[in-house]
Amino acid sequence: MKIPDFPQDIQDYLLPTPGGDLGYECLRCGERFSPDRLLYVCPSCGGLLLLEDRAAGRLSEKPGSFWRKLFDYRLLLNDQALKGVFAFHEFLAPLIPLEDIVYLGEGHTPAVAAPPALEAEVGAPFYVKLDGLNPSASFKDRGMAAALSHLKYLLRTQNLESMMAVCASTGDTSAAAALYGASLGGKIKSAVLLPKGLVTPQQLSQPLGAGARVFELPGVFDDAMKVVERLSEDYQVALLNSKNPWRILGQESYAFEVARQFDYETDNLVLFAPVGNAGNITAILGGLLKFYARKLIAKLPKVVAVQSERANPVFLYYNEPPQSRVYRPVTVGLSVAQAAMIGDPVSFPRLQKLAEIYLREGGGDAFAAIQVTEEEIMEATLQANRRGLTVCTQGGESLAGFKAYTREGKLAPGEVGVLDSTAHALKFMEFQNAYFASKLKEDYGVTSKEEYINAPRSLESLGTKIPSAQSPLNPEERARYAKAAARRIAATLGLAPAGKAGT
Repeated sequence: MKIPDFPQDIQDYLLPTPGGDLGYECLRCGERFSPDRLLYVCPSCGGLLLLEDRAAGRLSEKPGSFWRKLFDYRLLLNDQALKGVFAFHEFLAPLIPLEDIVYLGEGHTPAVAAPPALEAEVGAPFYVKLDGLNPSASFKDRGMAAALSHLKYLLRTQNLESMMAVCASTGDTSAAAALYGASLGGKIKSAVLLPKGLVTPQQLSQPLGAGARVFELPGVFDDAMKVVERLSEDYQVALLNSKNPWRILGQESYAFEVARQFDYETDNLVLFAPVGNAGNITAILGGLLKFYARKLIAKLPKVVAVQSERANPVFLYYNEPPQSRVYRPVTVGLSVAQAAMIGDPVSFPRLQKLAEIYLREGGGDAFAAIQVTEEEIMEATLQANRRGLTVCTQGGESLAGFKAYTREGKLAPGEVGVLDSTAHALKFMEFQNAYFASKLKEDYGVTSKEEYINAPRSLESLGTKIPSAQSPLNPEERARYAKAAARRIAATLGLAPAGKAGT
């Protein structure tokens, strides 16, 4: 759709120009720093940083109805830079010119209503936002689009030839970082650090395929993260974990999209998301607060952080009375929600700050945390898959959290869940296969239930000659084989002969 075909009142705003007053702000001491450099912690006090637009008040010069209309129509614009998360440019990262935006197809993932059978089993209406339908098959692409756009901007404006980008990962971050870095044609060289044996083969293959240097380290993600933090402190590298505040900005697009997908009517929504490194839940709160402040939404939806009982520092913190809360990292146990298996989330100080604001603006139940068991996660994952919604184990964690929230009577009449499935299910099929083989009991404490177990059935012993690629059957042999195989399958399925009643 071309610009003259759009409503006249938004034509001049469809292609945004750089603006605002974006800068790093320290959560601890409040000092502010220019965005024209790479910073991850405050140079003055070591506190964590957020990117804040001090000129955001300008957005209130237009009513919320204007921004809603602009964002809805902008999706019809044939401009690559505005096809992804930067469709919300003015609210996301107004500093970045369109020429520097990196777009690989991320964002605008569907929110799919639970099929009626699944809704009936769960006992409440809900949607699943399938964020695994991003280019590298996880939600991490949202933040990486913003982070790499910032790096591209710095490369151009500061005449830099190249940068080395590093990250620690449970799998998804490394895939996204390597893919988005590779898109800049050698200007970004990627190195990723993975906890050895705690990344699925599918996830390991992704950064290798994108040409990243991959290092497997002993320990868990928290250990690998400490090494990456040391690299970012002692050497000239670009850090691409969610400690990088540009990642948080990009991931705010999830909240913007949820609002848009429900026609900006968020009063009855309850959003569920796994916590992991706490960057995504922070971004969701931050994005919703931005839309609320500029009146794109009239009420803040409830937000629930979900954690496995084996990696639950955020739940433990918010499960205490406000006056006695003390944050303590935990030692994680193995979790089937592998991407969320983090005991000391880097972004917790950000979450703490934004949750405080969110609770003040939205009321005492606007933000909460809930924990679930490993069995609940696996069973929710398989339950969704059996009813037409293919979710990853982190999506299963969100569903398990929604079920627990509903079971505990916390879901009010008329409220609807929106569940974050953060990655593509195929990345985590190892856990489904292990469940079917009853191999999750010892390490994960998960007992496989017969009703969920499934396995292929071999048809090799049929009393006839068996075909193979090396020895094809002649027509007569193939006919005998087909008849014998069909008879065996029909008997297994309880099929009636053709022409009989019930066929």
